[in-house]
Amino acid sequence: MMKARRTGLHAQAKPKVHRVVTIILVALSAMLSVARAETPVERGGYLVNAVMACDGCHTPRPPGGAFDMSKRFSGGSQTWDTPRYLVKGTNISPDPETGIGRWSADDFKRALTEGVRPSGVALAPQMPFVFYKVLTPSDLDAVTAYVRSVTPVRNEVQPPVYRAPSHPELIPGAEKPMSEEELRDPGFKRGFYLATIAHCMECHARRPDGTQDYVNSWGKGGYEFKDVWGVSKVSNITSHPTKGIGGWTDAEIKQALVKGVGRDGRTFKPPMARHTYFSKMTEDDLSSLVVWLRTLPPLE
Repeated sequence: MMKARRTGLHAQAKPKVHRVVTIILVALSAMLSVARAETPVERGGYLVNAVMACDGCHTPRPPGGAFDMSKRFSGGSQTWDTPRYLVKGTNISPDPETGIGRWSADDFKRALTEGVRPSGVALAPQMPFVFYKVLTPSDLDAVTAYVRSVTPVRNEVQPPVYRAPSHPELIPGAEKPMSEEELRDPGFKRGFYLATIAHCMECHARRPDGTQDYVNSWGKGGYEFKDVWGVSKVSNITSHPTKGIGGWTDAEIKQALVKGVGRDGRTFKPPMARHTYFSKMTEDDLSSLVVWLRTLPPLE
């Protein structure tokens, strides 16, 4: 009888032990998650290197070659000569003389989201600050921390020439920062956020004459780029089944994003050759981007 009672006591004790062990494991898991949490610089690095494509304008590229990352963010090679302005990608490395080394964090944030230098001079809308207005407060801090952490590079970039006032249009739905809660949505809202800070519609919502139209040309494409890589026509990325990508599978869309190859096998030319960035995106973020693309009204 005594042996039976001891067995019964041990049997009752086991569930309590299991509960204690479970609580300890949960606590340890939470501690490890905190330890693995991204720092602001890491988060900013992900956004800049996988989504925002800042190198495209701000890192020099030798003729016919890849970006010269030893001079990263010291100023791009391309010049934009328009009726309203003549500009080059500026030096945004932390060099104190030729870059942004003397700018405060708030100075950089203002330039990034409002298009205004610390001197009060407006930036040309070639800088997609209207797209960056949607950045959540924490992501704005993260991007700022990352850019200010890169190696300073001394490089004097020709100053901009402003020929006429610019009146950039705001992006519908992205006129203000997105909330952290909205960003947790794994579908449309997160996809819209990523597409906006990647400034997709900077090219895909241009009319054939180059003017922006965020209503009637939202994703329609049609504008022709003429640059050092030749002539390339901006594609239709709406959900139109034949003129756009409505007939593409999710896998085909993702292949275009991460490999720079269309469903017909053609390789994309710059500036759409962004697979070097998008290939670094997480699978969840890629899926969110596809969800957003599926919502674009069909245009032809």
